Amino acid sequence: MVQRMMDWSQCSAVERVPGKLSGAWVFKGTRVPVQALFENLEGGATIDEFLEWFPGVTREQAVTVLKFTEASLSPVA
Repeated sequence: MVQRMMDWSQCSAVERVPGKLSGAWVFKGTRVPVQALFENLEGGATIDEFLEWFPGVTREQAVTVLKFTEASLSPVA
């Protein structure tokens, strides 16, 4: 089995803009790095808490990123 490699350019909820946060992947229309979602969840935060702390990010964006990550971690037969 092989795992898929993550290609954030295929995720509709994020963007990478040269000069914006050093080119880090951010939630579209925000300056919130995608990495912030994972760091907060890893630290024990809930999705609702994350959305409260980063009001520019929508629930749809956060869920899209999580589903995209899940799909990329699924092994390919």
